[in-house]
Amino acid sequence: MPQEPRRYQERPSRLPGAVVWTWDAPDRPPREARSVLPDGCMDLIWTGGRIVVAGPDTHAFEVEPQNRDSCAAIRFAPGTAPVLLGVPASLLRDRRAELTDLWPSAAVRRLAERIERAPDPAEALERIALDRIADTGPPDPRTVAVAEGLRRGRTVAATAAEAGLGARQLHRHSLAVFGYGPKTLARILRLQRALELIRTGLPYAEAACAAGCTDQAHLAREMRDLAGTTLGAYFAAAGANSETPQPSGSSTTA
Repeated sequence: MPQEPRRYQERPSRLPGAVVWTWDAPDRPPREARSVLPDGCMDLIWTGGRIVVAGPDTHAFEVEPQNRDSCAAIRFAPGTAPVLLGVPASLLRDRRAELTDLWPSAAVRRLAERIERAPDPAEALERIALDRIADTGPPDPRTVAVAEGLRRGRTVAATAAEAGLGARQLHRHSLAVFGYGPKTLARILRLQRALELIRTGLPYAEAACAAGCTDQAHLAREMRDLAGTTLGAYFAAAGANSETPQPSGSSTTA
């Protein structure tokens, strides 16, 4: 018997560090909400004839079953979306905003019509992002350096020094491009790293230490604080809900 196509799919974007993803909603809506974990990223989402911006989350975002429509989206690397959008990430923290709230409605309507006409909405959305970056220019190199340093487990002080920023400068810069301070970003990236390692089969305790936590109990606390659940419950739900096997915290809808 042929396998049913995966409802969630993703591929690397032509935009550096970004991922293009799609979600095909089933005919019968899911009965339970889905938790989207914070990952330091922002998404531009086409769903229900609207363009929506998913801001950076500080905690798990619950997607209710009635809101899980089919969509196409691009997930930007941490810190890179604010250049494209022209607004500080802090204004979108823990928010799902219509693009019309950020840009002139006439311009957004033209973009929506362009996506509507396209045979591949995800490709059209990616093209819009590429065109926009061509106009705005790439992100500040310090943004990439900060995200990479914290992802590698460097301390905030060491990351600031490597990026050529003072402590206060780093905090202001982080609020603008990541939506929150560097300590919060470091916690989120560390949690995501631990989850990635566990998915490869590494035991919880080993994954915790490899990701930069002091021990498994530390990782468990971070999971409760940032995701609102336990490691066991999270992976049990992920296994039961194989229709949405997102490897990270991407948002499936507004």
